[in-house]
Amino acid sequence: MAEITVVLPDGSNRVLNSGSTVYDLAASIGAGLAKAAIAGKVNGELVDLAAQLPEGAVVSIITEKSPEALEIIRHSTSHLMAQAVKQLFPQAKVTIGPSIETGFYYDFDVDHPFTPEDLEKIESRMQELAKASEPIVRSELSSAEAVKKFSEMGEDYKVELITDLGVDSVSLYSQGDFADLCRGPHLPSTAFCKAFKLTSIAGAYWRGDEKRKMLQRVYGTAFADKKELDAYLERIEEAKRRDHRKLGRELDLFSFSDEVGAGFAIWHPKGAMLRTILEDFERKEHLKRGYDIVVGPQILKSELWQRSGHYENYRENMYFTEVDEQSFGIKPMNCLSHMMIYKSHLRSYRDLPLRYFELGTVHRHERAGVLHGLMRVRCFTQDDAHILCTPEQLDGEIKGVISFVSEIMAKFGFDFDMELSTRPEKSIGSDEDWERATSALLGALKDTGREFEINEGDGAFYGPKIDIKLRDCLDRKWQCATIQCDFTLPERFDLTYVDSDGEKKRPVMVHRVILGSIERFIGVLIEHFAGSFPTWLSPVQAVLLTVTDAQIPYAERLFEQLRAEGVRIQKDFRNEKLGFKIREAQLQKVPYMLIIGDKEVETGTLTPRFRDGKNLEPMSAEDFVSFISRESAHYH
Repeated sequence: MAEITVVLPDGSNRVLNSGSTVYDLAASIGAGLAKAAIAGKVNGELVDLAAQLPEGAVVSIITEKSPEALEIIRHSTSHLMAQAVKQLFPQAKVTIGPSIETGFYYDFDVDHPFTPEDLEKIESRMQELAKASEPIVRSELSSAEAVKKFSEMGEDYKVELITDLGVDSVSLYSQGDFADLCRGPHLPSTAFCKAFKLTSIAGAYWRGDEKRKMLQRVYGTAFADKKELDAYLERIEEAKRRDHRKLGRELDLFSFSDEVGAGFAIWHPKGAMLRTILEDFERKEHLKRGYDIVVGPQILKSELWQRSGHYENYRENMYFTEVDEQSFGIKPMNCLSHMMIYKSHLRSYRDLPLRYFELGTVHRHERAGVLHGLMRVRCFTQDDAHILCTPEQLDGEIKGVISFVSEIMAKFGFDFDMELSTRPEKSIGSDEDWERATSALLGALKDTGREFEINEGDGAFYGPKIDIKLRDCLDRKWQCATIQCDFTLPERFDLTYVDSDGEKKRPVMVHRVILGSIERFIGVLIEHFAGSFPTWLSPVQAVLLTVTDAQIPYAERLFEQLRAEGVRIQKDFRNEKLGFKIREAQLQKVPYMLIIGDKEVETGTLTPRFRDGKNLEPMSAEDFVSFISRESAHYH
């Protein structure tokens, strides 16, 4: 019999019979590996265990412990869910069911929305199908055969997908009475779907198009074992307890109103104070680093947006209005005004770099289906800045922004990951400018020594960018800071400076945010701290609590003194039991309760109690002000 030679990850060779599969290779290495194997990687491509091995292939065996395993497990579990749905709801039409970062989903066209009870039935049937250990089998069909097959099954959405693919052949995966269009790879059998949970139901338009039919999206998650699943579900429950929308209501920070319109936050006094603290902090940090504070108008003529490329490439995200019979665009970004400031004077190389910073409120049209509390809104404020510099200064400016991000995130206790997003299909500018911009960002990233990923095709339409995703206490990632390198807009707006040789040159523009959207960052902070903000950030730092009405005159004087010293303080002098007032303050997550009883009146002191119940020694008002200042000093 003919033989083939394959290469293992350690560089060693293994000789197998011609026609051997990935599973055969695993079995030749050991029975334990064959039992644990779920897929393979052949010449860098993930394949099924049943895939035949070519001569000279570099092969590794994928087990449940491999980094690639989770996506395969989740994708196969989405198919298991679709099979269960088709058995329970035969009239349901299946669409797509990918794995995602938190698990998987599958979209179904059904006559009636799924209920929580339906979810329980589907999950129960999935358990039965998993125990049945049905083999998952790949087959190749011509596109014409596949269209015929799915047409006969009444699966119109699959027919549309195959037609749009425009390929000669497609692959299908079958398990029991269910078949699905899919590239794969998949688990060897349904028995490998051992730990899963359906988590929620939502509506979703077919292909994200609001003009197409609304489908039922069922979300779930899956892991290699139950221990991992249980840990994840506990994190989900903790995330629900920390949900910024829930805490925003309970702490009276902000609200949304149908009368106002979806995606527009209304900031209540405590929420507005939280914003003010953050924005004041940002202004100080930017001034320390040589930024100039600027302010641009909310609307600009549409001709400017046409010149910048926004009208052509970003118009669907913008709002427009008319003034004096002229068209104006409501700004979705702040860069145009900043370029106008630059153009207002003749610039020399000695003036550069110029760093313009604006807490700029912008409006972007987001689809109703993606709006999510403060995390995705239609009106938000960015800590936006644009750096205009010489090409020689570019590397230092990019590294300076990365350092800025690192220092600020450390103050909030966040770590972060970075990725380089490259040119998208919809873009402006020359290949040369994109290459220069991408090389500048890539070089700066490499010099930081931090790991980063490449995110192909996800840059801004005018330039590549570094996306910085912070990680919160539940290890969730949030897009906040970004650094974009732009050679194109300075060209379109004819920005110049006079160089040392007397010649006019083009500056480079760096677009960047540190926190990003103030709204989103506050949402992340609420969930990260579960509403228990550090003292320096708390909109209310302390509440004065009297034991009886007898202490009110002294407490009033203390209140005025502490407020005058800059302590953000409230008072609760109601004729209620002290324990009741303490519990209310704790529910509001106020850092300090200042207890005023007869002893405090007699000694001219106050007794601080931390929100976790710990009592401090009595102290004077002056000492409490110093105590608060020392506690906050790290952040200023």
